Amino acid sequence: MSLAIEKRLVPATGRPAQHIGEETDQKLNIAVVFTSVASTLAALKEAGNLASSLGARIKLLVPQVVPYPLPLETPPVPVEFNENRFRVIANESPVETSVQIYLCRDRVEMLLQTLNPGSPVVIGGCKKWWPTTERLLARRLRQAGHKVIFIETE
Repeated sequence: MSLAIEKRLVPATGRPAQHIGEETDQKLNIAVVFTSVASTLAALKEAGNLASSLGARIKLLVPQVVPYPLPLETPPVPVEFNENRFRVIANESPVETSVQIYLCRDRVEMLLQTLNPGSPVVIGGCKKWWPTTERLLARRLRQAGHKVIFIETE
């Protein structure tokens, strides 16, 4: 299993965070996968528009890959640093947004284990004519049955 430790952040709601598929109400969740700051901000903007029109929430999924020489519990970038960074991003969203940081070895496997089949997913990536890692990630998630929206950035 690639998902060993999970760090979840829910900005100021006071509710405990739950797995994406374990929501207690029937509100739709739109997953946004962190790729880079600029691409993710564009993806969050598009997801925000979509969530506003559908009455949905946004889940920002942040796979933090820990290289094999390090123990999974001690990533090269402290989790607290990323918590603060992504809390600021989530609090600026006009739609209810939660951040879930996952420590993992492989981000694709982590996403495949975390997302429910058929989940709507928004991914941002650079506009290139060759396949980028973001486009390959989108393709893998589509093959797994997810509804993926790819947002191109310059």
